[in-house]
Amino acid sequence: MTDFSMAIGRVRISHPIVQAPMAGVSTPALAAAVSNAGGLGSIGIGASSVDAARRMIEETHRQTSRPFNVNVFCHKPGQPDAERESAWLEYLMPLFEEVGAEPPISLASPYPSFVENEAMFEMLLEAQPAVVSFHFGLPRQDWIDALRASGITLMATATCLDEAFQIQKAGLHGIVAQGREAGGHSGVFDPATGGPELGTLPLVRLFSNYCRLPVLAAGGIMDGSGIRAALDLGAVGAQMGTAFILSPESSADEAYRARFRDGAAIETRLTPVISGRPARGFVDRWFEDVDSAAAIGIMPDYPIAYVAGKALKAAARQAGQHDFDACWAGQGAPLARSLPAGDLVQRLMEELKIASAVGR
Repeated sequence: MTDFSMAIGRVRISHPIVQAPMAGVSTPALAAAVSNAGGLGSIGIGASSVDAARRMIEETHRQTSRPFNVNVFCHKPGQPDAERESAWLEYLMPLFEEVGAEPPISLASPYPSFVENEAMFEMLLEAQPAVVSFHFGLPRQDWIDALRASGITLMATATCLDEAFQIQKAGLHGIVAQGREAGGHSGVFDPATGGPELGTLPLVRLFSNYCRLPVLAAGGIMDGSGIRAALDLGAVGAQMGTAFILSPESSADEAYRARFRDGAAIETRLTPVISGRPARGFVDRWFEDVDSAAAIGIMPDYPIAYVAGKALKAAARQAGQHDFDACWAGQGAPLARSLPAGDLVQRLMEELKIASAVGR
């Protein structure tokens, strides 16, 4: 019988399926449902306060006794720049006026990066989740060493070989190979170098060939056949986010879920203008009316720019419009299914077994 289990660091799970963290969409209920079904559930705490993050971890523990992943953001802290922030608000002013709202008076970072959040680091050491993963980069080496020494399995996202080599050198246990197909924010370490260039399958093959660490494939994988393809190229499992958005355990609202009803007509693109970092989502006016070379030239750093983005989304919704919703989704969105998370994991495993039998 084929063994579809997955091991990274000290964590071994029954199925090679990781539910992507998806800050703002993942919930303790979603993470617990995936872990209880034999995968690895995840919660994203990158935009959360320390107290809120602790409560999320505790709530997930209440719903599962199995391992789950806690994800943090390791972006370079945004640098305040009053001139750029003023120019950005002026650039967006006609859109705020269109929905009958005023833009924020000023912009400021809405949450710190993990790399400067010692209280969050101490909380993770105390809470001891089975897995901690890093997005947008890596924290300082002594923090990595301390988390690893405490028994926590560590992973990080990479979008190119150089980032994968940095992760391996830092002593982590696994690499998430995130292709440009992935929904939400690209984990690229330095957005100044541009957005992600490589697709998921080339990344998986490159990482599995050049790196010693286990590799998770992330981006565009929606079914058992996709998981099989990733395994065939050297991955130990697949990280899937968009596939779980329609699960009732996710916090996606009805407007977000309605975007999936377009089926084969769904279009997603990458843009940095919503938050200040490249992110893939359903095409709306952010992509069509805001994204431009001029916008990118004046846009504040992440996550400072995100304050304006979220304010415009809220103002448009208040006016009964959904043109600026910024709903993240990957290129596989037309294949999404509305199933409870645990049922989806089981369906994926059934599909994986069929795909594996066909391939023999």
